[in-house]
Amino acid sequence: MRWIHFTLAAALVSAPLFAKEGKAKVDERLDDSASLISEIMAAPDKGIPQDLLNKAQCIVLVPGLKKGAIIIGGKYGRGFAMCRHAGQGWGAPAAIRIEGGSIGFQLGGSSSDVVLLVMNERGMKKLESDKFTIGADATAALGPVGRNASAQTDAMMHAEILSWSRSRGVFAGVSLDGATLRNDLDSNQAMYGKRWTTRQILNSGAAPPATASKLLSELNKYSARKTQ
Repeated sequence: MRWIHFTLAAALVSAPLFAKEGKAKVDERLDDSASLISEIMAAPDKGIPQDLLNKAQCIVLVPGLKKGAIIIGGKYGRGFAMCRHAGQGWGAPAAIRIEGGSIGFQLGGSSSDVVLLVMNERGMKKLESDKFTIGADATAALGPVGRNASAQTDAMMHAEILSWSRSRGVFAGVSLDGATLRNDLDSNQAMYGKRWTTRQILNSGAAPPATASKLLSELNKYSARKTQ
């Protein structure tokens, strides 16, 4: 029985979670990300604190993060990272993948939307790397909820990343320790026609695709601060 469980676990781990997608699917996810930030920030007293969003260097939006499985518990999803550009507001989106999990007995599954705020230059450098693990390579804390709430604890004040999730209509801070963020070259190629890395997009001042206009408009609507 142990051998059967091990074989099944190995098969599930090795199975590709991220199949190559076409441009239409990537464009749909851009629209879903725009709706995500709009719905969260429009919720009275239940959104991301305005002062934290204004201070953030970058944001990561992952609509529909998948979590949970039989024998293998894990999480995986695709989304976008955007950072502020000097004097220009929010820059072009870079596609990212998030994945991570642990061996364990879990039944069923769930889907949730995830929002990460990268609060300082240290966190931004981690985001620009080919991959990094939340909690190990970058310090993280559960984000507070409420339009006027702010980071009150030392953990929040010194964290490189603050994280939230929305599941079944409930928006709250969430721990993503152990999850890994990495480049999504296939989705970047679908958006830009080139297999650019996150670093190349965030640092190049690349022109965002037209299909990202709604997402960038929502971000600038709720936090238009421009870096110097």
